[in-house]
Amino acid sequence: MTDSQNSKCHGIIHTASLAAAAAGGGMAQLPGSDAIPITAAQITMIISLGAVFDIPVSRSAAQAILKGLAGAAGGRFVSQLLVGWILGLGNVINASTAAAITEKLGWKAAEKFDRESRQRITA
Repeated sequence: MTDSQNSKCHGIIHTASLAAAAAGGGMAQLPGSDAIPITAAQITMIISLGAVFDIPVSRSAAQAILKGLAGAAGGRFVSQLLVGWILGLGNVINASTAAAITEKLGWKAAEKFDRESRQRITA
């Protein structure tokens, strides 16, 4: 990954993580209510990361990539059920886990796109 690509990925991933944290923290007391805005932020992030590496990614392809990378999302759901309803603490934990998972998904996707772009060049 070039320095320019790395810089662009940082901006995209951190923005998506911030959006996920806002949704997770703001909707903590309603389990599952944050799934749509968090998923939307993650799909947008994956599509944007693909563009950094000149890999066109459709919405449905981004959803498939997200499903393939989203093993940790189950843990976030469990944490939301256990402590999400606690005002204050639940908001902080949900915001933190949503941001951390989005960050991890973003870097996994960036690594995947980087490998794919390098394979295209050598092929």
